[in-house]
Amino acid sequence: MTGLRVATYNIHKGVLRDFFGLRRVARIHELRSRLHDLGSDLVFLQEVQGHNERHLRKFEQWPAEPQEVFLAKSPQLKQVFESAYGRNANYLHGHHGNALLSRYPIVGQENRDISDHALEKRGVLRCVVRIDDCDVHCFVVHFGLFARSRDRQLLAVIDWIEREISPDDPLIIAGDFNDWRNQLSDRLCRRIGVIEVFDAYRPRAQAAQRAVYYMRDRLAEFGVSPERAIPGLPRTVRAARTFPALVPWLRMDRIYQRGFRVRSAQVYRGLEWSRLSDHSPLVADLELLPRAARRAASVIAAPEHHAIR
Repeated sequence: MTGLRVATYNIHKGVLRDFFGLRRVARIHELRSRLHDLGSDLVFLQEVQGHNERHLRKFEQWPAEPQEVFLAKSPQLKQVFESAYGRNANYLHGHHGNALLSRYPIVGQENRDISDHALEKRGVLRCVVRIDDCDVHCFVVHFGLFARSRDRQLLAVIDWIEREISPDDPLIIAGDFNDWRNQLSDRLCRRIGVIEVFDAYRPRAQAAQRAVYYMRDRLAEFGVSPERAIPGLPRTVRAARTFPALVPWLRMDRIYQRGFRVRSAQVYRGLEWSRLSDHSPLVADLELLPRAARRAASVIAAPEHHAIR
């Protein structure tokens, strides 16, 4: 089975405020170095600066090329990754969006606007990556700050996948979901048969989990707060805490997968990472399952809707 290291990272456009919050500091060169230290094969990036005239004038040694092109090269300027970019937000002095870096050939890409209102421009970048004669469908997402917007954006992504991707095709959806209350995960997993990498890597006792969830749902029907009635009620998601990077508390960033075995999953924390972005990166080691195993898994998962080829 083919091993694959996957990372997702909101890079905050390569610019962060200093410790006192008084001035903005360019971190893009240091960020590139640390990004390559991760040793990832696929890197899902959010808040990537395609172009910014103000930063180009203000910061010394600011890259003249788009950030996804700059980050695809090692600090020694060796071309390491192929890159794809999806422009989401346009303004007078530039634009930004999502990007994918891949050590494998990118054989197809599409960017769709899923903006829910004029104040937040959001998009989803879909890339098809060829890995050992197998097409892996990669979706780079960055959902909105408002719950209703995230609901509609999630449904747009689910509909896209159900219509165009076969249930036994390998799939990775990663990025900044802004879903700190975990309102999206259950629907996403149930509808298209994916599982978050931390849930797959450290599964809980299924019987105990079902019993607790049953009690939680019954209590909710009677208007009783489950957290008060059952002390120590486990969370319904095990995704890592990634925001804010200095003291991660909120579970904002996720990696969902289908068609892989999860070997490990971790979040990179610490002062040195908090100097690069307000988010911490997630990294997961996956193994691509053979087609027969993927087919069997898709039948067992039995999502509510099936893809239309």
